[in-house]
Amino acid sequence: MATIKDVAGRAGVSVATVSRVLNGNGYVHEDTRQKVEEAIRALNYTPNEVARSLYKKKSKLVGLLLPDITNPYFPQLARGVEDRMQENDYRLIFGNSDENREKEMDYIQTFIQNHVVGIISSTNDPGAEMYAELRIPIVFLDRTTSDRPSVYADGREGGRLAAREIIKRGSKRITIIQGPAHVGPAMDRYEGAVEVVRERGLPYDVLKTTSFSFTEAEGWAQDLFRLYPDTDGVIASNDIVASAVLQEAFRLGKRVPEDVQIIGFDDIPLSRLLAPSLSTIHQPAYEMGREAAELLIQLMEGQHIERKSKQYPVHFIERQTTRKVD
Repeated sequence: MATIKDVAGRAGVSVATVSRVLNGNGYVHEDTRQKVEEAIRALNYTPNEVARSLYKKKSKLVGLLLPDITNPYFPQLARGVEDRMQENDYRLIFGNSDENREKEMDYIQTFIQNHVVGIISSTNDPGAEMYAELRIPIVFLDRTTSDRPSVYADGREGGRLAAREIIKRGSKRITIIQGPAHVGPAMDRYEGAVEVVRERGLPYDVLKTTSFSFTEAEGWAQDLFRLYPDTDGVIASNDIVASAVLQEAFRLGKRVPEDVQIIGFDDIPLSRLLAPSLSTIHQPAYEMGREAAELLIQLMEGQHIERKSKQYPVHFIERQTTRKVD
């Protein structure tokens, strides 16, 4: 891989001259500039972003920490963040925590060592000491805290919506799949669903799970129909788990939505491609990512911010795993 010294040697100039061309800082004769640019192209040289940041005394790096990149919901968040950051000439360093506290702490330390000027985090513990000790702006994404900037969706109302819609469409014996107890949004949507089912006086069962993982979803779906074979309506903790429930229902010969209705949560792209397609609660993931990026940019650039947190509404997407109503 070519270095800045290689570029300087090929162009016949000093390293300082190459740096001035790269950073647009200081006078460089046009002929010299062309020689440097030709050397950069010939050597396919890519300047180190951290080195450039240190040279310019102002970093353009931002850290983005997500819990599980294999979950299709989180890449949607990340794309929203990335697009907005690139529009403002910022670059991302990405970390995948796997909901592991030690791994999360390691990534935060890596961000700091790389001189990031801000962090966007989808942590399960926004009140953790490691965040309180940070001396750079931070925005929590898809998570909420009372005293720090955050962007999130109304998960509790999403749970209520799912319960209202499945009851309206005739389910009488509902199973609510509770997501991981340590994940705030999962508990919000679970508690919202329980609230409505109790208000209506309907019997319901709860299947507790410990993650949103693809690898474990199949087992939970099997547990659901083994423990609660009379279930005629399932409110899933997210679309991944809902997809596993759909497949298990077919394996058991249950008709969807005639025998059992299923509602997911998130509206990931996969939910539209299933057969039957999955009814779900839509979260505006891309827009949330952009909003988190915009909020962090304002904080990093010292702009006055009237509202440091934003809650996005959610809505029900009717597809084929729920019955039609007039």
